[in-house]
Amino acid sequence: MRDFDHVGLPTDDVQPGEMWVEETRVWVTNPQDHPYKVECLRYEPDSPVTGPVRNQPHIAFQVPNLEEAMGDSPVLLGPFDANENLRVVFVLKDGAVFEYMESKVGKDWHTA
Repeated sequence: MRDFDHVGLPTDDVQPGEMWVEETRVWVTNPQDHPYKVECLRYEPDSPVTGPVRNQPHIAFQVPNLEEAMGDSPVLLGPFDANENLRVVFVLKDGAVFEYMESKVGKDWHTA
């Protein structure tokens, strides 16, 4: 089962309420605060993230198990711990970037 969480959009502009993700050296906003569930991602110049994950939008789903959700899709980034309650992976599926999120706290992953 996959539960829609957000659409991620790369930006170069500082956004209100950004949260720092050390693992990928990126600032992210809380999509739960956006009326259309948009997450803005602002990468630091030294971020290790490259390619489609950094340059293209992504669609994110909460899943009960990352490995099952990934299946045999090519992995672009991860899996890694975005914070203490959230594990994520980015894959390429049907030419698009998908993020699968395994959260210990449900939809409140951003504030936990």
